[in-house]
Order: sequence, then structure tokens, then C-alpha cells
Amino acid sequence: MENSDTVITLIGERLAKVGNEFMFRGGAKECGGCKLKKTCLNLNEGIKYRITGVRNTGKHDCFVHDSGVCAVEVIEAPLELSVESRKAIKGSTIVFEPLSCRVSSCEHYELCHPSGLNKGDKLVIIDVQNEIIEPCSKEFILKAVEIKR
Repeated sequence: MENSDTVITLIGERLAKVGNEFMFRGGAKECGGCKLKKTCLNLNEGIKYRITGVRNTGKHDCFVHDSGVCAVEVIEAPLELSVESRKAIKGSTIVFEPLSCRVSSCEHYELCHPSGLNKGDKLVIIDVQNEIIEPCSKEFILKAVEIKR
């Protein structure tokens, strides 16, 4: 049964395994003249996807993938994000506001500034994890949450 959030796309045959996740970075220059590019390049750049199904439609030749490509079903993969503790409520909808911290050497920097999210994106918190153990250098009280758009 196909979920309404499922997208059919093409991916390299060697990568086409249920559960694999990948960040879509757009097409290569070799994709320009390909007749399948509308199906391969139908995802949003900078978004992480999870393969939920592999279609049995055979493989297609590809200028980029030496073993060819095959059809897969993908969903946007949940992301981890740190939010202020008071906003970390399972099931709630939040608007993404990047924290004002710019300490890129912090071990939690990627949680506070995940790729693929833009200021103003509406997100649903699907799980709340533990409080971040290390004290935040900006004195935020943060929790890690799993979110989806």
C-alpha cells in the first residue's frame, strides 16, 4: 500500500535497498540529455530520503550509475533536531527557527543547524529524546527531537 508521502524515483541499482537513506543533491551534468531525468530528478534538493520499497520494473541504462538505475519508493526521512526544552512536545507542530548560536566547533552544531531545513519550515515533532547532556555554550536548555515536515 502506497503512503501519500511516497514518491517514485530512480536510483542506482546498487543503492536500491529498503531502509537505505540518502541526501538528494540534484542531477549531474550527464543527466542533461537523459530521457529519464524527470523521474530521477523529481526529489527536492538538500532533503534526506529513505527507500521504503523497490519496484520490480527492471533496470534502465544510466550515464551516471554504471550498473543502471531502478525504480524505488521513497519518503522524506525523519530528521533529528535540537529545540528548546519547552518546545519539545511529541505531536506538536513547530516553526523552525535556527538557534542564534554559531559555535561550529560544538559537538551538537549539526543538531542545531541541520541541512535541508529553512527558517519558517513547519515541522511535526514525532519523538522526543533525552536532554542534551553537555551544557550548551549559549546556555540554551535543549532536547533532541525527531521531526518530519
